[in-house]
Amino acid sequence: MKMFLTTGALICALLVSVSFTTSGQSKKKDKGDKETKGFRYEIEAMKTGVQGTYLIKVWSYSKQPIMPMDLAKKNAVHGIIFKGFPAKDGVPGQLALAADPAVETEKAEFFDNFFKDGGEYLKYVTLVGDGQIAPEDRMKMGKEFKIGVVVSVDVAALRRALEDAGIIKKLDNGFTS
Repeated sequence: MKMFLTTGALICALLVSVSFTTSGQSKKKDKGDKETKGFRYEIEAMKTGVQGTYLIKVWSYSKQPIMPMDLAKKNAVHGIIFKGFPAKDGVPGQLALAADPAVETEKAEFFDNFFKDGGEYLKYVTLVGDGQIAPEDRMKMGKEFKIGVVVSVDVAALRRALEDAGIIKKLDNGFTS
């Protein structure tokens, strides 16, 4: 017995197929957003960058061996704002831009918008070497991967933007007459 699909049945079948594909993509995006919300990362000094920039390696954790570059960028900017990093091999460490870590929760609406996908954080960070990950910078750690990505963060511009938004105090705040 031959079966013929009507045009309507064919369109329905295609819509169901697209629906399953789209929901799978949205689940992957939600999973990536969930990993980002945790902001699990480490920052390592690499070299002294051009004046006003930091050249750092951000080590992010992922369940997949492939690192979404936007996740690495978010982690790098988040780390410069809230964690800073220790000195290494003659490269001086840096304190976090936000002296008070509570500012992250106090200004949650600002930071939710700042770190949203395609958000303003992207203005202050660039990948070094097109985001190529060296083999030694991808390590299996139990059920997840620790992946290192080298980035440059324009700390001077980031500081100015956070000062202008009233998130952090200006450096010359204590020296006004």
